[in-house]
Amino acid sequence: MTQADESFGTPFTTNTKELKQERAVRTRERVLSAAAVAFAAKGYPAVTILDVAQSAGMTKGAVYFHYENKDALAVAVTELFYRRIGAIADSVELLGLPPVSSVAELLIRTAVAFREETALQAGARLQLERRLIGAQLPVPFETYTNLIASWLARRPESGAPEGVSSPDTLATVLVSAFFGAQHISWVLNDRADVLERTIAVIRTIIPCAEKDIELCPSAPRP
Repeated sequence: MTQADESFGTPFTTNTKELKQERAVRTRERVLSAAAVAFAAKGYPAVTILDVAQSAGMTKGAVYFHYENKDALAVAVTELFYRRIGAIADSVELLGLPPVSSVAELLIRTAVAFREETALQAGARLQLERRLIGAQLPVPFETYTNLIASWLARRPESGAPEGVSSPDTLATVLVSAFFGAQHISWVLNDRADVLERTIAVIRTIIPCAEKDIELCPSAPRP
């Protein structure tokens, strides 16, 4: 091999590898997106690898190349659910809102995501069906609850009404009510009213939350 061949050979090989890696990432994302659509619409028991393959526009073999089985797909979709929840939390943190406003904004943004994003709809359904899945899923709602508790703990004692529950208790009740509200909204109205139900949860559970809701950029305005 000449010096010219050597000098041009390495970049070409590197570029080829990078293209293959990018193509593989795109393919995995396509499969994951198709799986999320299928799980959200039909539920884990009814979904087959063939459903996912057809929705993604590829063969079953191509799906199996990236994911060992349906359980692996369920785990990947659930992990995508929690990554998206984490990204929403990060976006709220950057706003620098007061503690209760941060909690309200987080719940409001999560509600909107539940209404509009298939990945969240699929992840929520898979959590309900976790006992049917032959793989371990992340512990549901734990990180979300802990985050809300940590934000509520930042509230000055002078700003907390008398008799208010501890941050941990308040966070647990809020998260339970919120995820219950989104589930009921899904069953009854395909989540069309999930935002309104979420605002009602915040107003009912957090004392004196109205001023904090007014500071939320995502809160609906009259």
